Amino acid sequence: MDQDWLEQIRARIDQALDDALGQHLGDSRLLEAARYSVLRGGKRLRPALVYAAAAAVGASREAADTAAISVELLHAYSLIHDDLPAMDDDALRRGQPTTHIAFDEATAILAGDALQALAFSILGEDDVRTDHMRVKQLRLLGEAVGFRGMALGQAIDLESEGKALSLDALKAMHARKTGALITASVLMGAACGEPSDADWTALTEAGQAIGLAFQIQDDILDETASTETLGKTQGRDQVLGKSTFPSLLGLKASEKEAYALVEIAHKALARLAGDTTMLEQLARLSVERTN
Repeated sequence: MDQDWLEQIRARIDQALDDALGQHLGDSRLLEAARYSVLRGGKRLRPALVYAAAAAVGASREAADTAAISVELLHAYSLIHDDLPAMDDDALRRGQPTTHIAFDEATAILAGDALQALAFSILGEDDVRTDHMRVKQLRLLGEAVGFRGMALGQAIDLESEGKALSLDALKAMHARKTGALITASVLMGAACGEPSDADWTALTEAGQAIGLAFQIQDDILDETASTETLGKTQGRDQVLGKSTFPSLLGLKASEKEAYALVEIAHKALARLAGDTTMLEQLARLSVERTN
C-alpha cells in the first residue's frame, strides 16, 4: 500500500470532518458526542475509496471531498447505532468506550441521527460538482443505507442471531450490511467524473467484491486478533451467536475466499482505462489489515 498517499488522504479527510463538525453547528453535548464518535480514529477506508475511484475516472480530489466526508459521517452513524444495547450491545469501539457508554443511550441515538442528516446535507451542497453529479451521489448514498442496503442488512443480522445461515444467505446479508456502503463509496467517487457504462459496471463489480472481502476479514479478525489490536471486543460474534465466514468455512478457506474476491476486484478494475492503482491497493488492504 502506498502509505504516503493513504496518510495524505487520512489527513485531508480528518481535517474536513473536523471542519464539518465545527462550532458553526453550535455548542452542545450532542455535537460533543458526534465529534467523539467521528474524530477519535478509524481506518477511513470508505473516503479513501471515494478518492481512489475519483482518480480512476480522472476527477479531482476537490470534486470528491463532499462525497468522502458524507460516507464517513454515514459510517460513523452506523457504528454508533450498531453498538447500541438494542443492536450488538458493545462497550468498546476504536479502543475507547462506545458513544452510548461515554455519553448515554439517548444522546448516542440522537448523535447518530444528526450525523446521518449532516451527511446528506453536505452531499447536497454546491461545489465543483454538477447538479447531475450531486443528485446521483445522493441517490447512491440513500439506496446504500436504506431498505435495500445497510439497514436491511442489520435487520437480517439481528434476526439471524442464534441461527445457522447458509453461505449464500450470509453473503447476501453482508452485501447489504457492509458491502452496500463500500460499493457506494466507490461509485460516489466515480460519479465525480464521467465514467462510461462499461466503467461503471466494472467499478460496481469491484466495489461489491471489496465489500465482501472486507467483511470476511472482519470475521477472521474477530476470531484471531486481540481486543487491543481490534479496538473492539474480540469474539463478539461468537457471544451473540452470529453465523460468520470462519464458522461456515473455517479460517483457511475464509482467507482463500477473501483473496479470491480481491482478484475479482482487480480483474474488474483492469477493464478501466484510467489509473486504478490505488483502488487495487485498497482492495488488497481490505484483507491484509490487522484491525
